[in-house]
Amino acid sequence: MGIRNNIIDEIKSRCNIVDVIGRHVLLKKSGSNYKGVCPFHNEKTPSFVVSDTKQIFTCFGCGATGDVIEFVQRYNNLDFLGALEKLCDEYGIEMKPSGYQTEQDRTALYEINREAATFFYRAFFNNPNPGYDYMKKRGFVPEVLRKFGIGYADDEWDSLYQYFIKKGTDLQILLKLGLISYSKGKYFDKYRNRIIFPIINTRRKVIGFGGRTLGDKEPKYLNSPESAIFQKKNNLYGLNLTRQDINKEKCVILVEGYMDVISLYQNGIRNVSASLGTALTENQAAMIKRYSDNVILAYDADEAGQTAALRGLDILHKAGCKAKVMHISDGKDPDDFIKENGKEEFLKLVSNAMSFADYKIYLLRQRLDLNTTEGRVEFLQETAKILGELSPVEADIYIKKIARETNISEGAIRLEINVNNNSENIKKYKKVSVQDTGNKYQSGRTDSGFGTMLEKNLIKLMLLNSSYVNMIKPYEWVFQSPSAFKIYDVIKSVYKLDEEIDVKKVEDSLETEDNKLLQDIMENIHLADKEEQVFQDCIKSIKEAVLAKREQEIIQLISILDDEKDRDKIDALTIELMKLQKGKIKDR
Repeated sequence: MGIRNNIIDEIKSRCNIVDVIGRHVLLKKSGSNYKGVCPFHNEKTPSFVVSDTKQIFTCFGCGATGDVIEFVQRYNNLDFLGALEKLCDEYGIEMKPSGYQTEQDRTALYEINREAATFFYRAFFNNPNPGYDYMKKRGFVPEVLRKFGIGYADDEWDSLYQYFIKKGTDLQILLKLGLISYSKGKYFDKYRNRIIFPIINTRRKVIGFGGRTLGDKEPKYLNSPESAIFQKKNNLYGLNLTRQDINKEKCVILVEGYMDVISLYQNGIRNVSASLGTALTENQAAMIKRYSDNVILAYDADEAGQTAALRGLDILHKAGCKAKVMHISDGKDPDDFIKENGKEEFLKLVSNAMSFADYKIYLLRQRLDLNTTEGRVEFLQETAKILGELSPVEADIYIKKIARETNISEGAIRLEINVNNNSENIKKYKKVSVQDTGNKYQSGRTDSGFGTMLEKNLIKLMLLNSSYVNMIKPYEWVFQSPSAFKIYDVIKSVYKLDEEIDVKKVEDSLETEDNKLLQDIMENIHLADKEEQVFQDCIKSIKEAVLAKREQEIIQLISILDDEKDRDKIDALTIELMKLQKGKIKDR
């Protein structure tokens, strides 16, 4: 029951009942509660009430009542465990024991954070301080600052520490929550001379803090560490205030920082939120999608902002969101832009935001010189990868558009997309696989460093017979996955002429992750006394892949070159292509 209780606590802390029910029932604000038509019996007059503060629902018509788990059970006709699994899946919660035990423990942590937030808030509003002066100078008004609970940590070393000492608070809890630090036998405040941004979840619980320095101290922003109640990857800043506006506008504007959120909110753009000092995560994308499929990324216009936007686009696209990127000129961030130009001009930028494909292609055009053959080839290759992620209808529109704008034929673009999307070509060109030699083919996982089947077979050959080390050396570029390359590198370093490879030495020279691949090779790659046949198959596969890649490069070049201006180049490439294709026919 301990594991289940932990999961229930986590669900209740992360899943706001108004948001969950609001996806299925039209709810309208009624005093401090929300009202709607009961989904569990037929009625015309709304008698279904949802309490945001108590996190329960009650129908005064049919008597149905309960918490968020009970609602999911009833609405989806699930048993208790099924409801838990559904909510865990939707909110990115792992169904395993957490590092804390009871709701009571979590409540104590929330309460300490609430008291700290109140301490900072009073310091900000009750007495003159540089934090308040700074925010006023930046144009923020008191009403909005109060709404976001903005606070100030003074430049003393132990103001907050002394406050909690008088209350008898456990210092270990304060350390875990990142409110104080310990060094050289002394406790002291973690936040000093900083503006404090309390991070509040959709259940209005203070889960952490962000602190912006007012001096030259680094880092510029200091955030709470991960704790039992705070995981950055699972939360978004400002959502406690803006989620209803996001639902209303059917769109969320995602910015980089606290200041951007508050500034846009103050200037009438209220369907806004921000990730918490990190790149957008899959869990955050899933959370955003629960409120709206439409996302506008309004990141800074600098290189870091562009990189973050590209990564965010991919994550949001994968999550099923319709993501766009808003382009702010002159290197301004959303805060600066809206203060200088106002709400209407900002909304114009929103309406002109570039879609997933448009933005990526726009950046390619900025980076590549399309007046050169090399630039056009790379543009075609990279664009094909982008279009391969779209639906056929979307891709068709872009193919026609790009063909018109670049004079690259539609056929060439379609061919490149087909090459990228064809699974056999992916195996041949990217993973350089080998034919089955008694082992079931396993696709390579070069991103995790685990190695392709070709790499595994070549390594096993060298470990069984060291004479293959020199024979494989001309093809060492095929070791592209990190772990396989490291194993090969170690084999070369321990290799001695006329001596077999000492596997134990290789093992001792590798890190844990690389040793996993080595063990997998030793235990699962069996060459059945056909070492020479396996070697020849490997080399044949490598050569075929190299030739096939060159064949595709030639086809791309011919399709891009000008029929009149580049006639000599086209003729030479055509002759080379014919030779390659004749060679392939002979080998069959």
